[in-house]
Amino acid sequence: MIATKTIPDFSLSPHIDQVGIEERASRFTKRSIKNETKLHGLMLALNMIDLTTLEGKDTEGKVKQLCYKAQHLHDAYPGLPTVAAICVYPSMVKTAKAALGNSGIKVASVATAFPSGQAPRDIKIRDTKYAVQNGADEVDMVISRGKFLEGEYNFVFDEIAAIKEACGEARLKVILETGELVTYDKVRKASDIAMYAGADFIKTSTGKISPAATMPVTLVMLEAIRDFYYKTGKKIAMKPAGGISKSKLALHYLVMLNETLGEGWMNNEWFRFGASSLANDILMQLMKQKTGVYQSANYFSID
Repeated sequence: MIATKTIPDFSLSPHIDQVGIEERASRFTKRSIKNETKLHGLMLALNMIDLTTLEGKDTEGKVKQLCYKAQHLHDAYPGLPTVAAICVYPSMVKTAKAALGNSGIKVASVATAFPSGQAPRDIKIRDTKYAVQNGADEVDMVISRGKFLEGEYNFVFDEIAAIKEACGEARLKVILETGELVTYDKVRKASDIAMYAGADFIKTSTGKISPAATMPVTLVMLEAIRDFYYKTGKKIAMKPAGGISKSKLALHYLVMLNETLGEGWMNNEWFRFGASSLANDILMQLMKQKTGVYQSANYFSID
């Protein structure tokens, strides 16, 4: 039985000033980050990555290889942190769980008819329970964007609450697919709905739609998290996903995170990057910091 939740009046979600939010987001790209601060930021960003494989051609071998990479990012650089999690389809959760063993790296699974979300609720719930029963520590669900865009906010709220119930002890990441929501006002409203319905994380994108994560969209979501925390005292985590492939951009995101939400969110319990290609670029930058020269991309595994 799903616990009854009081549904707020989402018509009261604030209007977002497009020019203002884009101007504020651009300021974070102008910070100068050097030396020890840069090294700390790169290590932190690496530890916040969810390495992901979400393809129809995924095999157990590919998932095992990704799990190996997660635990051995670059053996030529001792002392590196691990990534935060491996994200796979529900059918690969058991394989990933076994391959990661006692590494401490989480197993995340997409669910709820990812990436479209176009399935009946009972199928979405079964999809979620299957992932959790096979060992998923985290579940990444997609909202029903069609219902949201039709103004069926209570439907979206109830569906998120039902999936949260099906997650049990697993943490729930709610993917808004912001590229399909189009406006910042809709991104803010969807963020509010997800948090009040029980999301542990709010996440920008599936990575299958362009545009995916952007700094202005992420700033809108971070400000929603801040306002929710002020109202309820409950912390919500954030995950920008898709389109973040360069370490310099990741550092800009961390500056934005710190200046919007503060030190309490500056760890992988409360912030993640959904950007597998980012890991190799960070590794190249770390080796540059360590040795003074760039290594070829050929020195790092693709997956």
